[in-house]
Amino acid sequence: MKTIEDLGDLRGKRVLVRSDFNVPLDGTTITDDGRIRAALPTLTALLDAGARVIVTAHLGRPKGEPDPKYSLAPVATRLGELLGKPVALAQDVVGESARATVAALADGEIALLENIRFDARETSKDEAERGALADELAALADAFVSDGFGVVHRKQASVYDVALRLPHAAGQLVLTEVQALRRATENPERPYVVVLGGAKVSDKLGVIANLLTKADTLLIGGGMVYTFLAAQGHEVGSSLLEADQVDTVKGYLTEAGDKIVLPVDIVAADSFAADAPHETVAIDAIPADKMGLDIGRRSAELFADAIRGARTIAWNGPMGVFEFPAFAAGTKAVAQALVDTEGFSIVGGGDSAAAVRLLGFDEDGFGHISTGGGASLELLEGKTLPGIAVLED
Repeated sequence: MKTIEDLGDLRGKRVLVRSDFNVPLDGTTITDDGRIRAALPTLTALLDAGARVIVTAHLGRPKGEPDPKYSLAPVATRLGELLGKPVALAQDVVGESARATVAALADGEIALLENIRFDARETSKDEAERGALADELAALADAFVSDGFGVVHRKQASVYDVALRLPHAAGQLVLTEVQALRRATENPERPYVVVLGGAKVSDKLGVIANLLTKADTLLIGGGMVYTFLAAQGHEVGSSLLEADQVDTVKGYLTEAGDKIVLPVDIVAADSFAADAPHETVAIDAIPADKMGLDIGRRSAELFADAIRGARTIAWNGPMGVFEFPAFAAGTKAVAQALVDTEGFSIVGGGDSAAAVRLLGFDEDGFGHISTGGGASLELLEGKTLPGIAVLED
């Protein structure tokens, strides 16, 4: 992939940057600015080079039309604070305001277009519709830099189609993400341990199938583990269960042998609530009227030992309901083990990255924290990502 340096002298050039600013909001307050901070190296490099920077990004899932709830106004404010300079916000995606805002830029200045998903063409399955939006985006710029790793697995106008229309390069975030994830998937230093959690096993079937051929050990926790326990014939009470996946999981367990490691105990609660009464029980003693909300202490120690002994570790998905302090111990133990290991560790974005920050860990303690949960999962699955493939020329 070409880098920003390959684009040549950018002074006075209009550079369109696709970033990922899909940050969590409480009203208009950003509760985690990690994705904005992750964009700073690329944006700063372009501004220092004298480029006129135009950023396009999405926030939430508006239904293809303007929705004030998903405006990028809070992002523009926070980005300006982090950059130490004003960030002009266009009031539309590619319309009159966008064109005027871009025209007003001087060298080394930056503007943010309004939420790209306010335009239904962005996510259209129709190539001509996406292409029409890409044409309008391309008309605003002289070059394109792809730096929104969280969307590179999507064939969308601002990710894929615009790269076909402008000189293009990968931003520093995308380059870092791809290099780190390929380090864990193409020729990992062994032992290679993968920790999978999160709610649904169905979201990770392809990943599991691929990793059974590549990883040395798969540690399974989170809500998805109860489908594995059910496949082994255990009672799982009212825990999260995908009954339609039990047979598939049985096949994985047979194929995997001792590669798949499941918890030996879990924290069972009366209900899904932060203050729910709970107890730690063995996996073959889950009460029929309780639900598992975390892995138990012995399981956390088992998983941590496996992680600390690995040379490469990829983690995607929390071990329990980490948002509730009573059920965060398993996730915290996994995160701490990643900090303690001498191996190369990857935190695979999404809830795992949120957990690291919520639980108070120093991000520098991890080898790499991904900004893209879905994109990192698809790379672990061995898929070709369209937003990466289009840059490889």
